[in-house]
Order: sequence, then C-alpha cells, then structure tokens
Amino acid sequence: MKKSLFSLIVFTLLAGTTLAQEDNIHHQSSIYEWPDDSLVLDKLNQWQDQKFGMIIHWGLYAVPGMIESWALCSEDWISRPDSLDYCAFKEWYWGLIDEFNPVNFNPEQWASAARDAGMRYVVFTTKHHDGFSMFDTKQSDYSIAKGPFASHPKADVAKYVFDAFRKEDLMIGAYFSKPDWHTEYYWWPKYATADRNNNYDINKYPDRWNKYKEFTYNQISELMHNYGQIDILWLDGGWVRPLESVNEEVLSWGARIPEWSQDIDMPKIARMAREAQPGVLIVDRTVHGPYENYQTPERRIPEGKLDYPWESCIPLGDNWGYVPNDPMKSPTQVIHQLVEVVAKGGSMLLGVGPKADGTIDIEVIQKLETIGRWMKANGSAIYNTRTTDAYQDGNTFFTQNKDGSVNAIVLIQEGTKIPKTIEWKGNIPKKGTKMRVISTGNRVKWIIDGNKVRVNVPESVLNSTNSYPAIAFSYQVE
Repeated sequence: MKKSLFSLIVFTLLAGTTLAQEDNIHHQSSIYEWPDDSLVLDKLNQWQDQKFGMIIHWGLYAVPGMIESWALCSEDWISRPDSLDYCAFKEWYWGLIDEFNPVNFNPEQWASAARDAGMRYVVFTTKHHDGFSMFDTKQSDYSIAKGPFASHPKADVAKYVFDAFRKEDLMIGAYFSKPDWHTEYYWWPKYATADRNNNYDINKYPDRWNKYKEFTYNQISELMHNYGQIDILWLDGGWVRPLESVNEEVLSWGARIPEWSQDIDMPKIARMAREAQPGVLIVDRTVHGPYENYQTPERRIPEGKLDYPWESCIPLGDNWGYVPNDPMKSPTQVIHQLVEVVAKGGSMLLGVGPKADGTIDIEVIQKLETIGRWMKANGSAIYNTRTTDAYQDGNTFFTQNKDGSVNAIVLIQEGTKIPKTIEWKGNIPKKGTKMRVISTGNRVKWIIDGNKVRVNVPESVLNSTNSYPAIAFSYQVE
C-alpha cells in the first residue's frame, strides 16, 4: 500500500514538473548597486574570472526523484495526486527524512566531475525551502545528520562537499533558503499554509517572527563559522524581503505578498557573515541593494551585454535536482550557452542533482567530461575575460583578454561541419596581427573584405575534435 502511494505521488509530481518550473523562477533585478567594501570588490573580481560553476541541489526530494520542495507549497500551479489531501501529502514529504540514507555519498566524485568539466566554483544547497538542512545544524533536528545517515562518518554532508571541492581548487558557495517551510516560526501549524509566504501576521505576533529571524541568523552563522572558507553566500527565496523592496517583479511571480514585511535583518546577517568570512560575496537574489553582489537571472540569458556582475543559473536537465529520465541538454547546448553568457559579461552556473544514494548519474558525468574537453582546449577564450563593445555578430561571440587581445568564438551548430571559411563583422584585427586557433595553436590566414573579416580554417583544424562545437580565434585589434 505504501509503495503504491509512493508511486502515485511521484508519477503525479513528475507529470507536472515542466509546468512547475515556470512558477518558481526568480527573475532578474532591474537595478544593481556596486559594493563599497574593498575586500568584496576584490572577491567579486576574482569570481568574475571563474566564469563557469556548478550548483548542486540535493535533499529529501532526491528520494522520490521529484521537483525540489515546491510540492509542499499550496499554490494552484502545483501538481499533487487528487486522491491525497494536502495535509497527508505534507506528512508523507516530511517523513522522507526516515528514508534518506545516501550510503554511497561521494563528494569526491562530484568535485572531480566539476573539475573535469572545467568548472571553477560550486554552490551547494545547504537548505532548500522545505527546511531540510544538509549540514549538522544545532537549530533543528530536521537535517541529514539526524536521520538514518546520522551514524555515517560523513553525516555532516556540507563539510565534506566543501572540503572535496576545495581540494580541486574551486571557489565555495553556500546556497541557503531564507524561507523555511518546516519550522513553526515560518509556517505556524496554528494556521493553514496558503502559499509560499509565512502564514501569520508578524505585526500581531512579533515575538514569533523574531524567533524566526534568530533561527535564520543562527543557521547562517553556523555555515559562516563552522565550514572553512566560504566565498559566496547564495540566498534564495526572494519573497522574504523588507516590505519597501517589494516591487512589480516580485508580484509577477504569482506569490501573495502580505501587507506585513518579511524582513530578516540582512544588515545584521551581512555584518556577521563578513566578520567571519571577510570579503564574502552575498547574493540576496532579486533584492537589489548592498546585499545582492551579483544578479542571478534564472533559466535564461539576458538579451544584451550587462556591465555589472551577473550569473545565469541554468539546470543541465529540466529540473534542478535528480529526476529519473530527465531530458538533458547536450554538451553542445551547454557550451553554446556558456559562450553567449560570457560574451555578454556573465558567468554560468550549471545545475546538477545527485541521486538519493549520493552519486551523480553516469550520463551526467559523461556530459560534463565532454564539456570539459572543449574547455581544456579553449578555456583561454572564457576564463579571466571581459566584454567587448561589439560582443556578437550572428553565431560569433567575442571576449576580451586582460592584455587587450580579443577572442572570436564561432558556434558550430549540432549536425554541421566546421566551414572552411568563417566571416564576422566587428572587432577588426590589427593590421599585420597574427591570428591563431586557440584549440590547436595553428596560425590562420585572414583578410579584410569590406566590413568583414574572412578567415581560412586550416585542414588540421577542420579535423580537430577540440574545435567542435565552437571554434575560437585569438588576435590583436586596433
């Protein structure tokens, strides 16, 4: 009976997964405010050199292999079995703590896969909206370190994830959800949980909300003090914000924004975080101001070049976490998106979800390895670069090295061959400059034809697997 119910729940949730992704997207802020802390600016400059990272969603939702947390939320875009009432569903979901036992937990595999893909930083989900902590918090018993995995030597999961990625020399980011649907200080059992917001008037019950603020502060403090160097504090759940920062973008998410503020005192949190971690980047998503050190457009790439720090967070599949048979992007699609993001001034954070046993699916590993082969051969056109005024001409994107030289990266569509002649407008080479193919080092012949550059691609490059699915040229400009 229990197995049948489990199957029904999972089937229903998977059927609605694609639709669900449209209603939980955090849109990009319309305003950016540069930080004034010199240590933060230095860290921001260091982060902007990395360009490519991995965001890991892993939690209770990996057990049934379903969309992360959102099925707990009582909003009309959520799919749940018609035969199961909402309270019964929540009881089932909360009870997954008794089943989550990732005995094959292998953070070294994850870190190795990220390194092999050419990634330079990681953002790990220490707690999603469901409130289930993937670290050994002292503020709640609802964590990976309190269930059947508690006796495992790596029960404090976040510690071992961060350690594994540090050994691969990646920058470390801690994802943390500001809303917590499990604690009674956010969703008070006295009232129904109407939607993603807290379910009581904090003006009437300020002591309860103050306990929530203290709970949130203490959990973030644990992450900032107990887990080594943290480079990025990546805060999700942008509807938790001061009332004065609520705007049309927030309302467009479909969330009910209550008349009372959901202020958790970010200035206090930021002071504590930067005392513990000097220069740490704080990414209070979509809440523009001094605590959104870079913007995070989700599942999309901005239409044009942006001259401030930003990051497109895009999942490899349709879902952030592990979902069986999730359709995934090809390595070519990922590389093309990465090139476009970097040319427009951003970084790309690719979403990967480990399975419930603690390993990453072999198909994901293989895709990351393929991406990594291209990055190893062409990474100098991606890492440590900045934008040019003319950043795109059709399928050709441009990046600029710190010495002033330019990279022209020509996207090759899947199923087609590298053309023998390539043309582009903009970023005209300096007269007499030597142009080379980055992946092979081959020099190429080029001419100026009117307002175009015409490049003859050598035979050795036409037959080089490292030049597909994008071929990158480097040269000096006037």
